Amino acid sequence: MFNKILIANRGEIACRVMETAQKMGVSCVAVYSDADASAKHVQMADQAVHIGGAAPAESYLKGDVIIQAALDAGAQAIHPGYGFLSENPDFVDAVEAAGLVFIGPSADAIRKMGLKDAAKVLMEQAGVPVVPGYHGDNQDAEHLAGAADTIGYPVLIKAVAGGGGKGMRLVERPEDFAAALDSARGEAKTAFGNDAVLVEKFVAKPRHIEVQVFGDGTHAVHLFERDCSLQRRHQKVIEEAPAPGMTPEMRAAMGQAGVRAAEAIGYKGAGTVEFIVDASDGLRPDRFWFMEMNTRLQVEHPVTEAITGVDLVEWQLRVAAGESLPKQQEDLSIQGHAFEARLYAEDVPKGFLPATGTLTHLDFPANCRADSGVRAGDTISPWYDPMIAKVVVHGPTRSVALETLHRVLQTTKVASTVTNLAFLGALTRHTGFASGDVDTGLIGQDLETLVQEPEPSVEAVVAAAMTALELVNVAPETGFSLWAPLHRAVQLSAEGETLDLDVQVDGPDRQIWQMGEDRVLAERTSDRWTLNGAPMPDVSVSGSTLTVFTDYGRSFDLIDPLDRDASATGDTNVIEAPMPGLVKAVFATAGQAVQEGDRLAILEAMKMEHSLLAARDGVVAEVLVEDGAQVEAGAALVRLEEE
Repeated sequence: MFNKILIANRGEIACRVMETAQKMGVSCVAVYSDADASAKHVQMADQAVHIGGAAPAESYLKGDVIIQAALDAGAQAIHPGYGFLSENPDFVDAVEAAGLVFIGPSADAIRKMGLKDAAKVLMEQAGVPVVPGYHGDNQDAEHLAGAADTIGYPVLIKAVAGGGGKGMRLVERPEDFAAALDSARGEAKTAFGNDAVLVEKFVAKPRHIEVQVFGDGTHAVHLFERDCSLQRRHQKVIEEAPAPGMTPEMRAAMGQAGVRAAEAIGYKGAGTVEFIVDASDGLRPDRFWFMEMNTRLQVEHPVTEAITGVDLVEWQLRVAAGESLPKQQEDLSIQGHAFEARLYAEDVPKGFLPATGTLTHLDFPANCRADSGVRAGDTISPWYDPMIAKVVVHGPTRSVALETLHRVLQTTKVASTVTNLAFLGALTRHTGFASGDVDTGLIGQDLETLVQEPEPSVEAVVAAAMTALELVNVAPETGFSLWAPLHRAVQLSAEGETLDLDVQVDGPDRQIWQMGEDRVLAERTSDRWTLNGAPMPDVSVSGSTLTVFTDYGRSFDLIDPLDRDASATGDTNVIEAPMPGLVKAVFATAGQAVQEGDRLAILEAMKMEHSLLAARDGVVAEVLVEDGAQVEAGAALVRLEEE
């Protein structure tokens, strides 16, 4: 076994590899860019080497710099993770030329699978089913019709020079082929100046099912399948293993096809053979076809680990170090069901735009595996993939695992950047997904429903307001005077809407909140607040932003009344305290001439200092407060002479 390895990657996968390697007694060398100097993977490593600028081309894609870093650090091998240089055969050649071990397949195997057309020919020769189709030069109408009969209907006629759906026709019956061919050719000729077409099998209900394979360079095994059909624009969102609806016959056929694919190229290490499956008539052994092979560890490998009990990174290290396969096919079995949800910093309502920002709060429940490359306090960088974590759950059955995922997502706490957490939660409640009736078009078909966010509950708003006014941890003497309960007001904003709240504090353990027509009773028993009888959710505070951990996290902004135009009060003669607070300093003196915008006093409230400004030019008539005074909202502080 190696003594030291270098991990040519960053973020979540670098941390994941380190966890297993260090557990095996292997020292880990991290590499990092300018943007990652204090990243989690750097902190976890036994040694870290700076390799360049923030842009990947200046750091994580600089193979020569990474190889030199490995040599200088005394590493014996390089683990590529996924992405970046993981499927670059020239990098593999350079690693081996430097006398280091590449923890992955050979450059030859990567090259053979790198070109999709060539890979399909190779797979066909190895007995792996590929999507039936005719891509030949014979454009005779009768020949093309015969090809369609051989392929089997429905078929898709596609312009060879096509794009944007032009020159494409779906044909479901043989008698419709000739007319569809003429139509496709005419459109292709007009659009591209080329009327040549190809004919392919049309997959009516496509599912993306992949097989995890592992080889030692000669022999291979499969670790069963994963279903990755839940996709958005070809980006996987939630993966699971095993595939719902899978039959023993289909599993055996797909597994054997995956093994044949790996052994045909002398594959060494972890790899994934991806298949497109026609699920229009259930899962049948004659309805799956090879798409491509990913010659690396996959992002979604944890679901396979969960159902097999195998640590795939451990296997990678052992096989790369010269050991044979740790288990034979008959030693592998499936236990239960697993899901992985990809938690991203992205703005779902704005078309899933990647988001940045500092994570002020990040916490996962105990009953899940959360593979993450960031921690609370870390910043989501614009330079790299905005993944926050892969949230993985396992259960004895699919329904139990799905309910666990739903619960885990509900209780995951992330604050100070927008995420797809609510979107993931909505998917766990989707009836089609819950029943296992999935295909690659599910999200697109129901996207409008899935991205809709419900209005925040009045209890969530009150939780934010209580925190903003510091009324959660109140002392017994706080909140009321000797003669009457105290009334206070606060304004919050959410999604551009202003929310006005009023609270009557009846004592340290009882508050009555009003927001429009809604009334919320807040009561405290045994140091725990309830809102209308339900436990008050936790709240995270970052500056003026409050995140309430309910409904997958709801954010509110505290509106500072001092940010508004002072003239809005209608009385420009008197400067009032807009909220309860401590007068930190008074700058005005009687008889002083002031101009609009001059700072007259500083009020400390809600852990922030607020400057109180003159609303107009004038002369100070009197100062009604002094430094250190505690004032209530609306208290007059400075009065100007009448105009």
